[in-house]
Amino acid sequence: MELIKNIFFNTDKLVANNTIKLSYTGLLFQNGAAKAHIRYGFGEEWEDLIEADMVKTELGFQIEIELLDKGTLNFCIKDENDNWDNNNGNNYSFEIEHPETSLIVVEEKSVRRLRKTYIWSKKIKLTIYKMLICIPKLITGNYKRKTNEL
Repeated sequence: MELIKNIFFNTDKLVANNTIKLSYTGLLFQNGAAKAHIRYGFGEEWEDLIEADMVKTELGFQIEIELLDKGTLNFCIKDENDNWDNNNGNNYSFEIEHPETSLIVVEEKSVRRLRKTYIWSKKIKLTIYKMLICIPKLITGNYKRKTNEL
């Protein structure tokens, strides 16, 4: 997903509590910078400020970021010569969405209870199978085992 020219994410939406990969192919990458450093934070006040090195690839400088539930992701990037790309003084800022929780169903059945139910259903099926095999043999008198004669 490209929201601003030369900034790409590996997802369509920035959703809180998820990890995303950010790719930067902006002016610093185009001018041949060998290294890039990102400074990012969350919310209006750049809370939980983090500074990290980005990895240079053929697709640009990349980094994985864990999105916090703070409203926005804000960042700026600099190269090894302290040249900054801060979106012409506005910094890069992207809205972080909240995951839809109304569709999540939480069941309170325990695994142990499900396991017991599964075992009992298997026992009942085995009993019915044996009854279907043995009862006709008892009725007809063909319940003796065949013996191998030498």
